[in-house]
Amino acid sequence: MTVDQIKQAVFNLSPEQKKAFILETLPDLARDAMQDGTFLLQLFPVFMGILKDSGIELSQLLQLAGAMQGNR
Repeated sequence: MTVDQIKQAVFNLSPEQKKAFILETLPDLARDAMQDGTFLLQLFPVFMGILKDSGIELSQLLQLAGAMQGNR
């Protein structure tokens, strides 16, 4: 499959299926991608755009991350 075919297949999923796909695949995809040291620099603007579009501020995310660390 090509990247475009994969993207189209994912875009055709229902919202619940998309969420499940993200939760099930993101950890492994991220682990593989993080082997490339420059990838984080490419991913960071995408991540920041997602935060901006969702209305979540970085400070809120940091507070949430801190709270989650305390629950470990």
